[in-house]
Amino acid sequence: MVRVPVAALNRIRRAPHALSRRRRTRRPQPAVELVPQPRPWARALGLVTVVLAGAWLGLLIVGNVRVPVGPMDTTMTLRPSLTGGTKINVSPLGALSLDSHVAPVRLDVNVDQLDPVRSQALVDHPERITGLQDEVTRDVEQGTLDLAVRSCVAVVSGATALGLAVYRRPRRALAAGGLALALLAACGGTAYATWNPKSVLEPRFSGLLSSAPSLVGNARSIVTEFDVYQQELARLVTNVTKLYDVTSTLPTYSPDPSTIRVLHVSDIHLNPASWKIIASLVEQYKVNVIVDSGDTMDHGTAAENGFLDPIADLGAPYVWVRGNHDSLLTQRYLERMKNVHVLDEGHAETVAGLRFAGIGDPQFTPDRSTQPSGGAAEELAGARLASALRDQKAAGAPVDVAIAHEPSAARGTDGEVPLVLAGHLHHEGTEVMKYGTRLRVEGSTGGSGLRAVEGKYPDPIEASILYFDRDSRRLQAWDEIELGGLGLTTAEVSRHLPKENQPGAPQSPTSSTSAP
Repeated sequence: MVRVPVAALNRIRRAPHALSRRRRTRRPQPAVELVPQPRPWARALGLVTVVLAGAWLGLLIVGNVRVPVGPMDTTMTLRPSLTGGTKINVSPLGALSLDSHVAPVRLDVNVDQLDPVRSQALVDHPERITGLQDEVTRDVEQGTLDLAVRSCVAVVSGATALGLAVYRRPRRALAAGGLALALLAACGGTAYATWNPKSVLEPRFSGLLSSAPSLVGNARSIVTEFDVYQQELARLVTNVTKLYDVTSTLPTYSPDPSTIRVLHVSDIHLNPASWKIIASLVEQYKVNVIVDSGDTMDHGTAAENGFLDPIADLGAPYVWVRGNHDSLLTQRYLERMKNVHVLDEGHAETVAGLRFAGIGDPQFTPDRSTQPSGGAAEELAGARLASALRDQKAAGAPVDVAIAHEPSAARGTDGEVPLVLAGHLHHEGTEVMKYGTRLRVEGSTGGSGLRAVEGKYPDPIEASILYFDRDSRRLQAWDEIELGGLGLTTAEVSRHLPKENQPGAPQSPTSSTSAP
C-alpha cells in the first residue's frame, strides 16, 4: 500500500481552484469608459423649453371658455404676450386694446355673436339696462374664474404630455407639469398686482371701430359719471350691442352740448389729402373749432397759396399760427380768408367759446430739417408769447389755449396758461411741464408731405380731438387719431384723460387762469 503524504493531497485538492483563478486572471477585463453627462444648465434649459412649448400648446387647444356676457356670447382666452393687457375683438368692426395689466399673458375676449333672445329682451324691457352692469360684472367674474381653472388644466396637461413624449420618464413629465403650473401662478400673481381697472378709460381703437370712439361715451360722462370699472364695462357692452343692432352704418359721435370739441392739426406740408381727412373729422366729431399749429406749406411761395382755398369749406372756424415753412405771404393770404383767425405776436381771440393766443415761428427756413432747432430766436418768441399771456390775464381776459409752432417756443409759456399746442416734430407727444402747463405736440396731419417716402415706412397721418368743458374751459380728454401713411389703410384712435381731471383728483394750480 502506497502512502501519499498529506501535503501532496492538499496540493492536489487545491489544483482546480488555482487553475480556475489563473483562467480568470487571463480573461480580458472590460475597459471603463467615461460617458459625458449633460450639463445642468442645458438640462434646465431643455426642461423650460418643453414646459413653455407644452403650456402654449395646451392653451391653444383647450385653454378657452365660452361665456355669455350680457346680451353677447363671448370667448375668453389667455395668450402668451410680452406686454400683457386685454384685447377685445369685436368682429367685424375691429378691436379695442386696454392696458389692463403688465404680465407675460394677454387676455383675449372675442365677441362671437349677439344673442337674439337676450337682445330682444333688452329692447322690450329697457328698464333692465339699469341692472345690466351688475349682470355683466357677474358674467365677467364667472368667466374669468372658469378661464383660470381651464388654463391651469390646459398648461399642466400640455406640459406633462410633451414632457412624457420628450423624456419618456413619468418623473420628468410630472416635473414639467408642476413647473408649468408654477409659471402660470406667477403670471397670474403679476397680473393681479398690476391690474388697472381704469384702463377702460383710455382704450385704443383699431379697424372700423376707430370711426366710433363714442363706444365708451363722451369725455364729460367719463369724468363725471363713471368712476368704477364695472360701470364702464357695462356702458361698453351696451354700446357694442347698439353697434350690432345697427348693421348697415356705424353710429356717429354724439355731441355733448356741455363740451367744446377742438380739432388740432399741424405740419400738413401741402398734402391735398389732408383737407378731406380734416373735413371728415369735423363732420364726424361735430368739431367746434380747428387749430393749425403751422407748416401748412412747404416753401411758402405765392404759387402755393391756392392750396389753402379748401379751408373755407371745412365747416368750422380755423385758428392758425405760422410755421417755419410758412412765409408772410402765406400769412397775409390766410388773413384775407373768411372764418380764418391768424394769431401772431401774442394776439388773442375768442373762438367757439375758447380764448386762444399764439405767435408765428420767428424763422422762415423752408429747407430746414424737421428736427427741433431751438435757439435764441425760438426762446425769445416764447418769452414774448408768455408776456402777452400775462397782459391778457391782468386785463381780466385770461387765455385758455396758447399756440406756437416750435415746442421750444411753447415751453416759454409754462405757468402762464393751462394748455399750449405745438407741432414741428412730426410725431405727437404730451407732457405737463414744471409749472403745471400741459404741452401737447401734434404729429404731421399731412403724413410729413413729400418726406413721407424718405424712410422705410411712410409716416402716419396724425391729428387730435380735444374735449373742453364749456363752463370751466378746461381740457377734459383727448383722442389721438392715427391713420396709415401713403398707401396704407389702417386707423387707430386712443383716448386719454388728464390725471388732474379724473374723479377725486385735486385741481391743478393753473385752474385759476381760466375764469368762467
